[in-house]
Amino acid sequence: MPLRLGTREFANDEFAVMAIVNRTPDSFFDQGATYDVAPALERVDQAVAEGADIVDIGGVKAGPGPEVDEVEEIRRVGDFVALVRERHPALVISVDTWRASVARVVADAGADLLNDAWAGHDPQLAVVAAETGVGLVCSHTGGLPPRTDPHRVAYDDVVADVVATVTGLAERALSVGVRADGIVIDPAHDFGKNTRHSLEVSRRLDELVATGWPVLVALSNKKFIGETLDLATGERLAGTLAATAVAAWQGARIFRAHQVRETRQALDIVASIRGSRQPSVSRRALA
Repeated sequence: MPLRLGTREFANDEFAVMAIVNRTPDSFFDQGATYDVAPALERVDQAVAEGADIVDIGGVKAGPGPEVDEVEEIRRVGDFVALVRERHPALVISVDTWRASVARVVADAGADLLNDAWAGHDPQLAVVAAETGVGLVCSHTGGLPPRTDPHRVAYDDVVADVVATVTGLAERALSVGVRADGIVIDPAHDFGKNTRHSLEVSRRLDELVATGWPVLVALSNKKFIGETLDLATGERLAGTLAATAVAAWQGARIFRAHQVRETRQALDIVASIRGSRQPSVSRRALA
């Protein structure tokens, strides 16, 4: 499936790095380091310099925490999207939101992609994507509402549930007018899943790739990495990169990441091994 986001067209064999910039005071990874505008803009600049193709801007922590209403979410992300668009005209800008009202504001401000991590909780979000021409991420949360952690969640077959949910959302998006070349699917590791579920999704990611829709994976420093290796949040980079390489080999195309430079390098190695990218230099044994 072709993929067009903003002014970019991504080839089927191209890996895209999606850098994470959280305009929140309570992000699980950076603990509010990019909550203020100045450090958030610096983070965007750094991500672009390190090889990010997309920047994903979020105004609400994914997990439980203090309530953030739509007015506050718009305050955090609306004008910021416009600043990033002015600063980086060709950058693909994504906004992590489940609210249609927020989606409309950021689309008008210059966003290219709506990253709906909560599986169509607000069905009008897809309508906004259709009306504004931006892309849409269709995800799986096992039916949980936004900002809800899973508790004793169970599936007969978690991968079958993921495939059915995300393809159903993609077809619904098409039916309301979202561009076919702007739709992305995301199994949403950790969302509505325990660690074994997320590992099973990773093991069988090729089944999502086989649907034909471009697959996004958000693996970076997730709890399933931490539990698998029994590591704290700040110690999960190696595990994240290993999971990233496995997902890339199976055909995922977009990789949401905190550590852009390291993710870019891991993906470049995978691309070079599979033959879709030439080495940056080739001197050894040639002289």
